[in-house]
Amino acid sequence: MGRRRSTMSEGFKNELAKELGFYDTVQKHGWGAIRSRDAGNMVKRAVEMAEQRMAEQHRERH
Repeated sequence: MGRRRSTMSEGFKNELAKELGFYDTVQKHGWGAIRSRDAGNMVKRAVEMAEQRMAEQHRERH
């Protein structure tokens, strides 16, 4: 099974890891060392941010 291509940029993933408090783990051991819970929280936060951005864009248009 091959590696999947990431849909989030490295910069954005790093930003989320810093915000969620596990960036040190990523720096020391790489992305494979984060807990499943941290990965899930990262995805959840990315979705929240995207939803906020979409809501703001919708308000700007109307």
